[in-house]
Amino acid sequence: MVETIMQTGTTRRGSNPRLESADLVGIDIPPTPPSDARPGAKQGTSFLSLIVPFLFGSSSHAPSSGAVAPGSSSSTVGTAFVIGSWYFSNIGVLLLNKYLLSVYGYRYPVFLTALHMVSCSAYSAVALRWLRLVPFQPVSSRRQLFKIAALGAIFCFSVVCGNASLRFLPVSFNQAVGATTPFFTAIFALAITCRREPAAVYVALLPVVLGIVLASNSEPLFHPLGFLFCLGSTSGRALKSVVQGILLTSDSEKLNSMNLLMHMAPIAAAILLPLSLWAEPGVVTATAAKIGDDPYLALLLLANATVAYLVNLTNFLVTKHTSALTLQVLGNAKAAVAALVSVLIFRNPVTVMGVTGFGITIIGVMLYSEATKRSKSSSSSS
Repeated sequence: MVETIMQTGTTRRGSNPRLESADLVGIDIPPTPPSDARPGAKQGTSFLSLIVPFLFGSSSHAPSSGAVAPGSSSSTVGTAFVIGSWYFSNIGVLLLNKYLLSVYGYRYPVFLTALHMVSCSAYSAVALRWLRLVPFQPVSSRRQLFKIAALGAIFCFSVVCGNASLRFLPVSFNQAVGATTPFFTAIFALAITCRREPAAVYVALLPVVLGIVLASNSEPLFHPLGFLFCLGSTSGRALKSVVQGILLTSDSEKLNSMNLLMHMAPIAAAILLPLSLWAEPGVVTATAAKIGDDPYLALLLLANATVAYLVNLTNFLVTKHTSALTLQVLGNAKAAVAALVSVLIFRNPVTVMGVTGFGITIIGVMLYSEATKRSKSSSSSS
């Protein structure tokens, strides 16, 4: 995003001249969906299971019956630890990114996202090649590589829009808009896969839209350009999830999420780095100069990029230990927690109508999840 573009526009109900101290939100790195349980996958012995056995021990091989496994208590502790790590990393990357982009004054969101992708490339290679958390899966064909490249481009669009929106919107409203992802996902799934869901699934999406309309109308720091960026990020995230689903579940693909991230991250970095040099002139020189003046920035950037990878890693682990539906529910709660944390720390103004709209959106997402679950159950039973 070009710096001059980001500084245009006015806010409604006030000028909001200093978003730096008013709205804490960060880059929500769209997590790769899980696909660890795929036919014929070899599990092998993971390095992490040797060091932290309660994380990967009994939870992955729990009996399907109602009997209590000997390691069930340690499995529960491990699952709680993984969920806590997922929350910490998700909210942590939000806080760190907002601090860098607004409070600290590091005005290069595209370059920051490129650093995230370089970090994901390096950490993914270590996790799969050295630690062997999951079996390595090479790219099997040019067609698969093309799909991964398309996914990387969609990802870049989503995250860059998300970064740009941080300059204008508080986290509470940003998270409210992000909660409408299922609405866009249903639209893209219908358009791309031509799979029509039962009417109850689409009816459940009405509260999602109604909630965001109420929240938008009552948001004191509403910014039209920031709202458009946020919608772009949300729709891009939804499109990414549809394309990911094809890559992760198709019989011809069968990539798990960690391998998909390792293949996608370098492509995304290759797209973002030239884009950053074009849209953010002098970013490398400016970053080097800032680090020279304040070495603390180098530590912030390293921590930020590391936590960005942990978002994807812990997302994979949460679904490995629970389920995709549980991850969806936890994600809804995470949005509310992130919004609450930002309001408590940065004191951005909220209204009763805005909170109500956010709540209606979250309820709508929960209804959508339940309707989708029932639809899949009825389809499988028939």
